[in-house]
Amino acid sequence: MYTTFFRFALIAITLILLTQNCQQEPFPQGKNLYAKNCENCHMADGSGLGANIPPLAQADFLKNEQDKIACIIRYGITDTLIVNGTTYETPMAGIEKLSEFQIANIINYINHAWGNNYGFVTIEPLRLQLENCK
Repeated sequence: MYTTFFRFALIAITLILLTQNCQQEPFPQGKNLYAKNCENCHMADGSGLGANIPPLAQADFLKNEQDKIACIIRYGITDTLIVNGTTYETPMAGIEKLSEFQIANIINYINHAWGNNYGFVTIEPLRLQLENCK
């Protein structure tokens, strides 16, 4: 009787723990790095800052220019950008201190935050991007 009870208890605890793990936000390292390095300008919800800083949430530029995102994060950008039909001219400083892994974590976070579904970045293609944008 006690053995059956303990088996059910163990199964119940396991299911609760699995359910909690499934409910955690994906890419927690990317979210932390985003909060530390990007959130000041692009906001916690990825909405950007009016006409000055482009949004990342549901951003057509982010979706369509995935091959440029690592370079922009590392080296910044001074070019004019058009995001969701709005022109942005404010330069963005790069964050050269970030490792390839940190940049990949940030990109994977922003690619899946705020309703975005823009795919995953892995290290080798990201490394090639960074070599080609110097």
